Amino acid sequence: VQLQASGGGLVQAGGSLRLSCAASGRTFGSYVMGWFRQAPGKEREFVGGISWSGGSTLYADSVKGRFTVSRDNAKNTVYLEMNNLKPEDTAVYYCAARREYNIATMGRGVLYAYWGQGTQVTVSS
Repeated sequence: VQLQASGGGLVQAGGSLRLSCAASGRTFGSYVMGWFRQAPGKEREFVGGISWSGGSTLYADSVKGRFTVSRDNAKNTVYLEMNNLKPEDTAVYYCAARREYNIATMGRGVLYAYWGQGTQVTVSS
């Protein structure tokens, strides 16, 4: 599966953005989707993930209550709705896909086989 992330940009603190990740292929619904981010000089970190059907989600503590992951399998797209953005949310955001659903390991980036190219999110104070 090929992934294309979009929707990044510059926003003031407290603002909102919605990222999209479009996937190619006819089997999008069989992939668990994750969002990760990497800030300059920092390691990549898990942001949120969603199960095949969208019935289960998981979030990093740092974004819980502010970010929402959703998916539309008919459109082969996963979304990351980001509200109340903070300067520390500034990073390149990546979407990723994996076959296996295991909530215990959803945050482990090494288990995702497919990655999008990333989209920059910059939050100004």
